[in-house]
Amino acid sequence: MERREYHLIVEEETDAPALLAPVTGLAMGRIKRAMANGALWLERGGNVARLRRAGRRLREGDRLHFYFDPQIQETSPPPAQLVADEGDWSVWYKPPGMFSQGSRWGDHCSIARWAETHLEPRRNAFIVHRLDRAASGLILVAHARRSARELSQRFRERAIRKEYRVLVHGRFPGGVQQFDADLDGRKALTRASLLAFDEAKDLSLLAVEIETGRKHQIRRHLAEAGFPVVGDRLHGDDGVEDLKLQAVRLAFTATSGERHDYRLPQEWLLDL
Repeated sequence: MERREYHLIVEEETDAPALLAPVTGLAMGRIKRAMANGALWLERGGNVARLRRAGRRLREGDRLHFYFDPQIQETSPPPAQLVADEGDWSVWYKPPGMFSQGSRWGDHCSIARWAETHLEPRRNAFIVHRLDRAASGLILVAHARRSARELSQRFRERAIRKEYRVLVHGRFPGGVQQFDADLDGRKALTRASLLAFDEAKDLSLLAVEIETGRKHQIRRHLAEAGFPVVGDRLHGDDGVEDLKLQAVRLAFTATSGERHDYRLPQEWLLDL
């Protein structure tokens, strides 16, 4: 079954599963699960939001937008792990395969939704930065609009130190190597240094810091330098391995003046 979308106007009071079942041909249970996974949107009074509760009554004139992708609905990434809960924000280990945020097709595979449903007490979640779906490591999730604004501003000001571990093909040179080629017409700066080299595998483990956050910045800079990241099939690795790029440290000073320094626990660190 291919992905499909439906846009319906409610003509009389009912509930979403009852309205969608005859139109989509899907079983009630499958519709309810897709709703819980964030695939249904309710438009009412100029506002559009996900509708998850199957029993919520719909009114005449409401509009439903149902985005059903069986592949997304059947996806179940490994669980995220809580690293720190600071109340207004939390820090998580995002496993490879988990999205940073949801899409119109659903959000159950995102770290944002995972945080909303697994923290106690439960809180809203706001994404303030992103990791590629295939990447793993530390990610910050805000739980109040104020903290989301403040943390987003920290990222924009480059006031958050971001460190990564990356596995690349080839023997990387010693010392700190700097890459500053513009990406998509914007300045980008990446620094990398060798942690270990496996001669038998011809693989190098790197420590990487970035001052900017351009799309696929680390992957593109390293590939252009002749050291494609293992598992990066977009930029030079034609193998079958998962992407070996991991965020291992986030450090910053909060508006309160308190210093925060989060590091990925040793047992989750990428290694040769």
